[in-house]
Amino acid sequence: MSTPNFAVSAIALAVLQMTSSAARAEDPDQTMQEVVVSAAKTRATTASVAGFANAPLLETPASVSVLTSQQMLDLQIRSTTDAARYDASLSDAYNAVGYAEQFSIRGFNLDNESSYRKDGMAITGDTQIPLENKERLEVLKGLSGLQAGVSAPGGIINYVIKRPTDTPLRTVVLEERERGNLYGAVDLGGRFDNTDFGYRINAAAERLRSYIKGADGNRKFVSAAFDWRISPQALLQIDADYQRKSQVTAPGYQLLNNLTLPNVPADQLLNDQPWSRPVETTSSNVGARFEYKFSPDWNATISANQHNFKRDDYTAFPYGCGAQDLYPGFCGNGDYDVYNYISLGEKKSPLTAQALLQGRFATGTIKHDFTGGASFFKNSEKWGDYLYDLSGVSNIYHPVVVAPAPGTSGPVSERRRDNERALFAQDIVSLNEQLKLHAGARYVKLKRDEYVGVDDDGAVLPYAHTDIGFWLPNVALVYNVRSNVATYVSYAQGLEHGGVAPMGTENEHRALEPSKSKQVEVGIKADIRQDLSASVALFQIRKGLEYTDAANYYVRNGEAQNRGLEVALNGRASRDLTVGVSATALNTKQSGTGSAELDGKRVTDVAAFKSSVYADYAVPQVQGLKVGANWQYSGKKAFDAANSVFVPSYHVVNLTGSYATRIGNIGTTFRAGIDNVFDKFYWRDVTPELGGYLMPGALRTFRISATFDL
Repeated sequence: MSTPNFAVSAIALAVLQMTSSAARAEDPDQTMQEVVVSAAKTRATTASVAGFANAPLLETPASVSVLTSQQMLDLQIRSTTDAARYDASLSDAYNAVGYAEQFSIRGFNLDNESSYRKDGMAITGDTQIPLENKERLEVLKGLSGLQAGVSAPGGIINYVIKRPTDTPLRTVVLEERERGNLYGAVDLGGRFDNTDFGYRINAAAERLRSYIKGADGNRKFVSAAFDWRISPQALLQIDADYQRKSQVTAPGYQLLNNLTLPNVPADQLLNDQPWSRPVETTSSNVGARFEYKFSPDWNATISANQHNFKRDDYTAFPYGCGAQDLYPGFCGNGDYDVYNYISLGEKKSPLTAQALLQGRFATGTIKHDFTGGASFFKNSEKWGDYLYDLSGVSNIYHPVVVAPAPGTSGPVSERRRDNERALFAQDIVSLNEQLKLHAGARYVKLKRDEYVGVDDDGAVLPYAHTDIGFWLPNVALVYNVRSNVATYVSYAQGLEHGGVAPMGTENEHRALEPSKSKQVEVGIKADIRQDLSASVALFQIRKGLEYTDAANYYVRNGEAQNRGLEVALNGRASRDLTVGVSATALNTKQSGTGSAELDGKRVTDVAAFKSSVYADYAVPQVQGLKVGANWQYSGKKAFDAANSVFVPSYHVVNLTGSYATRIGNIGTTFRAGIDNVFDKFYWRDVTPELGGYLMPGALRTFRISATFDL
């Protein structure tokens, strides 16, 4: 089904639902229902990402940010990349247009296999994760060894699924962005005639027209979630989703002469060859959750999720300058080598399952909030030997058409399989009315089998095998200075799989051994009033440093230390003014490698200071009218590990406006926005991956949308 037909079908379904409801409302034999309109909360007050159940943010001894579905709707957020502009701790990390959305938190790159979660279950982050069926986007900053087991030290991003609503929900969203990007989505929820059964249906279609000319494509998405209230004690939830995305990817730039920043337009596509093809990805999830309440104080939960991912990867890839023997680096005159890169049939299939027992009890005057459980994770990764052959030479100022190198990628086979089993327990002990001790640990048993190649006769060599266990403790003290002010101090250990050697290294595709990281954090949180909160966190994270050494091997050696300060303010400052402030000061240091080019140097692609300020004002003179602005700032960032080249700091200003009204019986909200109002050129992403690439930020972009609610 084509994208336009899919969009028309999805929208028609919602309109049919709306009109049938409107007809019932006009039927004189039907009793008109009372409609109560109230202001929606401007911030989330709870999150599940930092523990094993939804908990108040005020009482959570960790730095957590949350975007609700309503906030995503109001801010016209269509992707995690859009959401990242409102959290200064969340940054791009080889986030190429048309490829996978990849991020770092607190200066550490997230792991695509373990740092992205759906209702706490690991999913692959190798494509754009759809937001249409997400109730909240939760970001845990810092180590998550107790909560998630294996994950990168920066933190995790958890996507909470939308569930059936108790009252009928019928929403349609239509949007157009400059350059012809069209978007349509529907959100349907409610309960069947037998109210023990509920449903939530989401569907979306998008014609992708990037700010980079030619990086075009389309995306289709559909999901369903159902629940069954088996009894007052038992609840069964099932959900499934499917997404297909096809888009030409936009590679980044390298330094001229491997020394200086290029002066280029932000909308130029280096992948613009007649033989360029879109990167094709499909992803799906099937999840289930069963909860049983033994008593008001005790319950058990069993949950599982099967994720599947497939990608066919095509790129006219720019790398190096053969004329000057630069690898990496573009020629001084703007020439660059073009490679035909093809990798077909890449597959990943992570399966996650978890069982929890939770309850409250007391030992004398001391109260306990206990969680114990077990988790299981396995994943199979398959790919074939890729094609990466020189096709010719082009120029960033005067593009040249080159003939593609012939061939394709090799047969697909399983190259890596992981198995993770864990037992964990946590007890939140209320020592008195003001002081709580959070103490927990997870024991993780990791097994990995990895393809290492073939011998001289072409026979597959024995797979490299890892089988090792780790203890991951987590302890925190939370002291409530007042009922609305809490301070905390915490210590945690985390665990991550070793990084995978990048293309071009002597040990490419090989993963390093798992390693632990350590974190100390202190913070203070305050609910200034019911709908306004503030937080401050000071942290230090240490982990083994991974890099490509002078012999061109990807290794772990020395230590990476990130120390930082995070400040946040979110909520309603007055009846008409809503604000969001996020700022992060980060000091990164590398040491212990024995290399003068690394020791004492800043980590690449990490700003020493980054901030985002947002304000939304409800104009009292015009009911339903709101205007808003967002100001993003990022300090300069190191391009290379030796810190010989830095990209400049930048400011970006975005404006928004909305008007809520009713058209007939349908609640309607019109929204408009201008991103990068002053059309500023800036280097958004300065990744060290694959030799180092620079990716420009988006040009000035206009967008308008309409949301219809019944």
